[in-house]
Amino acid sequence: MSEESSMWAPATQTPFTPLNGSNFTVQNLPLPPSFTWGAATAAYQVEGAARQDGKGPSIWDTYSHLTPSRTNNDNADVTCDHYHRFEEDIKLMQSLGMETYRFSISWSRLIPLGGRDDPVNAAGIAFYNRLIDSLLEHGIKPSVTLYHWDVPQALYDRYKAFLDTEEFRADFERYARLCFSSFGDRVKSWVTFNEPYIISIFGHLNGSLAPGHCVEAGTDTRTEPWRVGHTIILSHASIVRMYASEFREQQKGEISIVLNGHFYEPWDVSSDTDIEAARVRLEFYIGWFADPVYLGRDYPAVMREYLGERLPSFTAEDLELLRATCSINAFYGMNHYSTKFARQLMSSSPADDWTRNIEESSVNSAGEEIGPASSMPWLRIAPDGFRKLLNWVWSRYHLPILVTENGCPCPGEEDVNVAVDDEFRQQYLGLYLDSISRAIFEDGVKVVGYYAWSLMDNFEWSSGYGARYGVVHVDFETLKRTPKNSAYYLKKTFRERRKQA
Repeated sequence: MSEESSMWAPATQTPFTPLNGSNFTVQNLPLPPSFTWGAATAAYQVEGAARQDGKGPSIWDTYSHLTPSRTNNDNADVTCDHYHRFEEDIKLMQSLGMETYRFSISWSRLIPLGGRDDPVNAAGIAFYNRLIDSLLEHGIKPSVTLYHWDVPQALYDRYKAFLDTEEFRADFERYARLCFSSFGDRVKSWVTFNEPYIISIFGHLNGSLAPGHCVEAGTDTRTEPWRVGHTIILSHASIVRMYASEFREQQKGEISIVLNGHFYEPWDVSSDTDIEAARVRLEFYIGWFADPVYLGRDYPAVMREYLGERLPSFTAEDLELLRATCSINAFYGMNHYSTKFARQLMSSSPADDWTRNIEESSVNSAGEEIGPASSMPWLRIAPDGFRKLLNWVWSRYHLPILVTENGCPCPGEEDVNVAVDDEFRQQYLGLYLDSISRAIFEDGVKVVGYYAWSLMDNFEWSSGYGARYGVVHVDFETLKRTPKNSAYYLKKTFRERRKQA
């Protein structure tokens, strides 16, 4: 078996204390002394204050109020009320030993109408200044995401946001410049976009996330996702160029993008077709964005071959921009939660297929599950897949990897006692940190940090308040915060693991 194909060999099952039928054991392996850790949130999910102090509506304000509901009859008008309680939350982060807080800025809080000629909201600028200053006062490094799914509704109304590449790029450049000039003297870590795959596919093909484009809504799902992705890639490159030419020398910061992705194992490990399917699925999922952004080149050839005219083309000027900016990206931002099996289907594929007719599953041809399920059926404990993905990304892009999101919701977490005594989450986090350690010390992969998703329970998009990912429990009636045992576990494990290194 070749070195490449060995990556798709059956996952090694390490012994592990019984937990919902699983059999893995956390080893608490060491991490480098310089390894940094913290937690992450997104503005729409935690801030609340949806119509306060001049904030304009975003597509998520609209989407979460549709009838019938697309968000489990919930919305984020108040959610965690982080807008008013951020000082309490920052003190809590400090008490838990967190070194970094990754949060996003609400575009429509800064520019309520979103556009390059629209007024700036001074109250929005003031809020993020207070947040950033308080973080620094408490010894916590701010890491800022410019866009986490919440484009101003006004821009969607004007030109459908991402579907007009040139208009969106111009408006996003103005917004990004405002952020760099307002906060860049203190913020040294920037992310342009969070999870463009999700924006493109879930927002503009299956319609499960804002703005809800899908066949049933009458939108062109054959081409829209690829047009959206194209806009994001070029907008990211424009912002990276701007930051490097106008701000980096003085502000001494770094910038990149955050990509999500599962790892894929072949549904039938003895099938060359399914082994190829696992490779292809990674290129369609991750290579779609990472190849242009980090390698400065066209989309993966397998995408170009399968999608044909559905996939936009880069102009010579576009490719020049991508080549000029690919080396400026300071890290590979990785959001990762689980692993799936990939099976190549032989039947005809639908006209708007986005996977090359590859089926994803949590069960393989032998009826074996990839790992024990969290409260979300798709999210399984599969730490070996995480290690393999770290290796795949490092080998292909050779950039320091910053794990910008990782975590899970526990089975039974609707019971507050289960939620606080979250053994399942502690096992998950411990196993995934062990995988990082193995990738660093045994495989030579450069992984520089880890941000748990999420700091606290919050509005989980289409799941509303039904899924809890936080290491801090939130009572959404009283808004009381209670650290879960996983929060204390992370504090202790990072203190001890880095001592061992």
